[in-house]
Amino acid sequence: MKLSALVKATAIAVTVATPLMAGADTITEFRIGILGGENEADRLANNECLVKRYETLLGVPVKLFPAADYAGVIEGLLGGTLDYAELGASGYAAVYLANPDAVEPIATTVQTDGSSGYHSVMVTRADSGIETLDDMKGKRLGFADPNSTSGYLIPSVTLPKQGYPIEDFFGETSFSGGHEQNVLAVLNGDVDAGVTWTSGVGEWEEGYTSGNLRKMVDKGLLDMNDLKLLWTSPLIPNGPLVLRSSLPQDIKEKIIASMMSMPKDDPECFFNAQGGEYSGLIRVTPEFYETIIAARKAKIENSN
Repeated sequence: MKLSALVKATAIAVTVATPLMAGADTITEFRIGILGGENEADRLANNECLVKRYETLLGVPVKLFPAADYAGVIEGLLGGTLDYAELGASGYAAVYLANPDAVEPIATTVQTDGSSGYHSVMVTRADSGIETLDDMKGKRLGFADPNSTSGYLIPSVTLPKQGYPIEDFFGETSFSGGHEQNVLAVLNGDVDAGVTWTSGVGEWEEGYTSGNLRKMVDKGLLDMNDLKLLWTSPLIPNGPLVLRSSLPQDIKEKIIASMMSMPKDDPECFFNAQGGEYSGLIRVTPEFYETIIAARKAKIENSN
């Protein structure tokens, strides 16, 4: 399947009524794309602090656009209808492979242990009787989203290399529509196991320090005692915060400075927007994601 088809397969149109550019060096609004993966009300609430922060900084309205899935944000960035987003590494790779000049990766999070990566994990219900990954032979595996790094790309590439070919080993695979939905599918028995993302740092009972499991625990949607860990991926580069490349340079500089200072001057907003505990942010370039870009490109070529 070609990249455009892969990205557009589940795309949601992200539309904006007001044009962004009022001139060569100014903007009339600032548009933030929010990935799918949890319910819309929670996504809007967690990112509302960014609206206030950047409206004060830029002096223009800031709007949140919660896409139904990852592809909606990818399409918005490629089409120039979004100015800022946090992407997974695979989502950034999708944008880069379609148009390497569409966005600039600015920064990524640093875990509390100092690492700049996270993990894909496979979990099952604690009472499922499934004790190891080998026990998943012939059973149902849930993925999160086709454009998710930890929720699809990494497990779909890594598991076959470890002796678990997706189509031959598992009895059935499906997409649940996002990370939160995928874990709920596990809890509800719709799939036997599912993959999601986590820092892998901290306490299991708390859902670790950050990631989807931590978000669900904090919202009261998950008791970690109800899950069992079956598989953990190698370290994955944390996804980037990106800006539309064609934004005026002074606007980009203001946003970057504000972004980098947020962990210290507004740690509550940083916690909410990032979905957990991190020690801060570091600057990144496209080279930081070379391995993920190569993996996504190979995945596309192998599907043709």
